[in-house]
Amino acid sequence: MAEHHRVLIIGGGTAGITVAAQLRRKDPQLDIAIIEPSSKHYYQPLWTLVGAGVFPKEKSERNEADYIPPQVAWIQETATSIDPDHNRIVTHTGRQLSYDYLIVAPGIRILWDKIPGLKEAIGTNGICSNYSYEHVDYTWECLRTFQGGTALFTMPNTAVKCGGAPQKIMYLADDIFRRNGVRDKSQIVFATASSRIFSVPKYAEALQKVIQRKGIDVRYRHNLMELRPEKHEAVFEHLDTHETVVIPYTIVHVTPPMGPPEVVQHSPLADANGWVDVDKYTLQHVRYRNVFGLGDASNLPTSKTGAAIRKQAPVVVANLLAAMNGQPLPARYNGYTSCPLVTGFGKLILAEFDYDHKPAETFPFNQAKERWSMWLLKKYFLPWMYWHGMLRGRM
Repeated sequence: MAEHHRVLIIGGGTAGITVAAQLRRKDPQLDIAIIEPSSKHYYQPLWTLVGAGVFPKEKSERNEADYIPPQVAWIQETATSIDPDHNRIVTHTGRQLSYDYLIVAPGIRILWDKIPGLKEAIGTNGICSNYSYEHVDYTWECLRTFQGGTALFTMPNTAVKCGGAPQKIMYLADDIFRRNGVRDKSQIVFATASSRIFSVPKYAEALQKVIQRKGIDVRYRHNLMELRPEKHEAVFEHLDTHETVVIPYTIVHVTPPMGPPEVVQHSPLADANGWVDVDKYTLQHVRYRNVFGLGDASNLPTSKTGAAIRKQAPVVVANLLAAMNGQPLPARYNGYTSCPLVTGFGKLILAEFDYDHKPAETFPFNQAKERWSMWLLKKYFLPWMYWHGMLRGRM
């Protein structure tokens, strides 16, 4: 007999915990279980500042057990198969779980091994990445000890966590090099698979001014294909001409390719690209009416950020509860997401926008302007709001 729960949540990251906490507040008697193997929980947006030497990485870490909501069952295992036709999940130990309603939020999979030379050499030979808790402090080591040469920063042609993060560390690196007196001996190159610096024109225009001011060499449509650590070379494909481009580097910050979790990709819940196939407004699965999805694993056409989850979670909660009561789904998600674009120490552009890439700003001033106040928001208030607000179901 499978263990049964009224609501089963796959994933105990930002999305899973936030939804569970909000459901618990709405209905304290509701039977909820979370499948999550990790014993630690991370506030990953802080890793940009860790890589720039602002915080030690330990500031971003908490015990997962401290954020599982009261009376929510924690199944500390990995979901390995989803059978939505029979409302059943199997974990890596063979444990079978059944459900009435399923929320799918297992996050995104980082494909370190998709770039030859990356997985073997990360954390050595000037190869760093803020996308790894294990190695994020090596980013600071690289930037702190840089004595000149080429500092290369990459952005892949896949979906990534926070599309602005690959360039934030680059702007901070420029400041660090200037502070250390080595900027005049340095070349900063941003090799991005994208054709533009940012998807929203208002913020792209502001970032172009930052790039010009800092003297950064941006190379569009360059997708990283291979690293040659022993030669300090990065091999790119130019996505328009399909030519191979080799860029020598002194240090390289790699944003690795990312994709959907295998448990989703190989399930009936996936769309053609492997993401959870949900209605972009209701977040209900397009084929299975008792399944909802949110966060990085979903195919929602918006940036994959914690800020997006903050707006998605109440929609899932309201629509799930309505579905359980046989009512029409009342809530709609408009694609809101936010990207706090750090452009230097004490400077930040707060990008907020919707599905149509139109600004959806919170404050009564032009958020495309670099501001110290928004830097303080990123550094202090947003982490506090995350730990004490979102994960407790209060925001």
